[in-house]
Amino acid sequence: MTEATTAAVAPAPEPEIGSLHHLCRLLAEAAEAVADASRYASELALGARPARGARGGARRTLLRTITDPKGLGWAPRGRGLARIGWLAGVFTSRENLAVSLAVTGLKARIRAAAVTHPELLRDPDTARVLGAVQRDRQREAVRVFRSILAAKGAERTFARLAPVFADLLAWNALTDENPLNDGAGWEIATGRTLTGAEPVLGVSGRVWAFLDRGPGRAEPLVPSPALAERLDTSGTIAGYVRNIGAVGTDGTLLVQQVSGPDGVQRYVVQLAGMSGVSGKSPQDLLGAVHAVARPATPYSRAVAQALRRLIPSGCELALVGHSLGGITAMNLAADRDFCGIHQVTHVVAIGSPVDGKRPADPRTRVYSLVNEHDVVPALEGRSPVSAYALPEQFTEFTWTDDTHAFPLCHAAERYAHNLEHAVPEASARVDADLAPFRGRVTAARFFRLYDR
Repeated sequence: MTEATTAAVAPAPEPEIGSLHHLCRLLAEAAEAVADASRYASELALGARPARGARGGARRTLLRTITDPKGLGWAPRGRGLARIGWLAGVFTSRENLAVSLAVTGLKARIRAAAVTHPELLRDPDTARVLGAVQRDRQREAVRVFRSILAAKGAERTFARLAPVFADLLAWNALTDENPLNDGAGWEIATGRTLTGAEPVLGVSGRVWAFLDRGPGRAEPLVPSPALAERLDTSGTIAGYVRNIGAVGTDGTLLVQQVSGPDGVQRYVVQLAGMSGVSGKSPQDLLGAVHAVARPATPYSRAVAQALRRLIPSGCELALVGHSLGGITAMNLAADRDFCGIHQVTHVVAIGSPVDGKRPADPRTRVYSLVNEHDVVPALEGRSPVSAYALPEQFTEFTWTDDTHAFPLCHAAERYAHNLEHAVPEASARVDADLAPFRGRVTAARFFRLYDR
């Protein structure tokens, strides 16, 4: 083979992740600017009282700007007649410049994730999905995804696509013919986290809040001797996660009272994840969906009630939660009333979608621990390989292990194993910061949590 021929078939170099992430952010900013320009043009052209300069020929020019396939397109967040035009564009799959820019940014994010996770392109199944996305073939991508689900099962499909799952949801929301989920797709594509609706069907957070209205209730619980004996008292983050796994997801809350190295009594609140589709526990599926978008849920209210009964005002707390428990920990830390009673010094969220939430107290330290093949942390719209940095209060540790099956890779027991064996440096960092909470466990209290 000649040198020229060799050069012709040599594989192209992988793109640089930092450059791709920079491009993602620029495209998101451009998409926002075009959306604003389109909305302004729509208001001028279609307002009941056209503004000066938007009459006659100028008005016709503006109408062409928003209706011509090569123009700005209808405003993604327009009002009145502009919104009707936008809805018509969604239903007829009409091109929109702002959305096209946002989608291009999502494609760049997906490509950046594939550099970090080359298995996405090496695996023929995931490569087919991503290939359809890159070619703007929405129906083909959905068909391929469904065929993989049928052939390989949800367990492996979700785990394999986890690094790009949020971006895929946003891309699908912006390119499908469902106008209800466009807002969620737009939030993800422009670097925000979900606040209004989820990106699959577009069901509003208000609907989840209406359906999940329980006041929350907590009752003291006497644990079984077997559970009491299994409790880890080492004061390590891996030990707390093991405790969460031992407590289970049936609505049980564990609070350990610790006499720290300085003799001060502190408390470690350990919050378990989702229990199932439905039940009397506030940890059901409805509560989980509600907690992602809204800060106050029956779960958070039940925990707050338990802690008011147990912990003196002003004491230092560390909130440690897995999955839905991590979301609830952040919801409590974001509650000014709760933080007015308790001093939340640390939040540790394990396998939880918490990146869009912010503590009420700027002194609260937040740790997010994420297996990159766990799809749950991406459900709020930010993946663990995101182009967007977290605030200074947050420290995020991510890793991959050889378990690419969901929900096994999401299990509390698996996270405890990873913290001890796969990422001991992350455990050491968190343990060092939680040093004031390491000491003699003077009491372990349990509560049963209820919706009502």
